[in-house]
Amino acid sequence: MTMTPSMHVIDYTIHGDDMQFVEVELDPREAALAEAGGMMFMEDGIEMQTIFGDGSGTSSGVLGSLLGAGKRLLTGESLFMTVYTNQSATKRKVAFGAPYPGKIVPMHLATIGGEIIAQKDSFLCAAKGVSVGIAFNKRIGAGLFGGEGFIMQRLQGDGWAFLHAGGTIVERLLTPGEVLRVDTGCVVAFQPSVQFDVQFVGGIKSALFGGEGLFFATLRGPGRVWLQSLPFSRLADRIFAAAPKAGGKARGEGSALGGLGRLLDGDNRF
Repeated sequence: MTMTPSMHVIDYTIHGDDMQFVEVELDPREAALAEAGGMMFMEDGIEMQTIFGDGSGTSSGVLGSLLGAGKRLLTGESLFMTVYTNQSATKRKVAFGAPYPGKIVPMHLATIGGEIIAQKDSFLCAAKGVSVGIAFNKRIGAGLFGGEGFIMQRLQGDGWAFLHAGGTIVERLLTPGEVLRVDTGCVVAFQPSVQFDVQFVGGIKSALFGGEGLFFATLRGPGRVWLQSLPFSRLADRIFAAAPKAGGKARGEGSALGGLGRLLDGDNRF
């Protein structure tokens, strides 16, 4: 696929293990696009600009900007995105941090067909020119029970895009007709050629007592899929269950003194 003039070519380095951040190196006049609030640091010479829309730079006029912003609103994201442009005469760096433990997945869209469908909230940053739009789940079952609702994110372009997901990320290449059954929360992204649907677990005993929920996500090839080992919803559920106000037993665990120890260290709540 030929690189379009509007697509910026960026260099990057991913740092860290479980709490990663991506450091993007920009040549003069190059720019990166990110969700509002995702920036970790930026070097002198880089300027921030808040934009209205999907960040592709291809929309023109007020109507185009409103349509791009409306797409983002449907995915639950902010109406605005931030562009970081290197206005200096030398290379400069800007970094974007992951919001929770997991991995950052770099995707060069030009090498995977120019388009990817991703779960909501997975987009971290991209080269300017990448469009961050929406994709509708056409199947009723996938929309109701697929874990992501009817609307997912659609990334289009020829440049680098960076997704973030929880735990460890694995990429699978499905052959034509090959089916992979996955926990509905573990689907991170897939190519448009992959059919995404949901399937009932089966027997009543498995559905009620199997601990895996009532539905599986089914992915049918051909195409690439990316899976995460720790969906954020699962992590949040475990944290909430362990919280004292939710009846968990986190308070006092690991302390031989229990309540006395909390009194001594200044925590007077029992």
